[in-house]
Amino acid sequence: MNLDMNPDSRTEGILVIQTGGTIDKDYPKRKGGYAFEIAECAARRIFEKIEVAHTFLSVCKKDSQDITDVDRNDLMRACRDADQSKILITHGTDTMIQTAQYIARECLSKTIVFTGSFLPETFKASDAEFNVGFALLLGIGLIQMSQ
Repeated sequence: MNLDMNPDSRTEGILVIQTGGTIDKDYPKRKGGYAFEIAECAARRIFEKIEVAHTFLSVCKKDSQDITDVDRNDLMRACRDADQSKILITHGTDTMIQTAQYIARECLSKTIVFTGSFLPETFKASDAEFNVGFALLLGIGLIQMSQ
């Protein structure tokens, strides 16, 4: 795990955890590369556009089909040990449900929302910004909706 903290207080705001997946994919950086690679955290670039106290943590940088129960356990521990009560996890969509079920077994008293995208955030027509924004709006509850 790579704890990458911004200047905001770790006990306030939202913890954003990167696990990889399509949302973080980018074109290959190596010569002769033919497959997408997991790049830096897409949510970090999205959060640069909004004013929300946050901290970033990268648990792994994998396609969700390659995430193992060891990775899920690392993710669960990161959620359990976090000072924040609101956690946003970016994850690939292929195994997002399995990982969410794994985390749910721990019955943490925190709001944990998973999101991902069908196109990498680096693509012009990506759904990544909308998905992260929607997760923040309704899932994390940053903005209270009037009833």
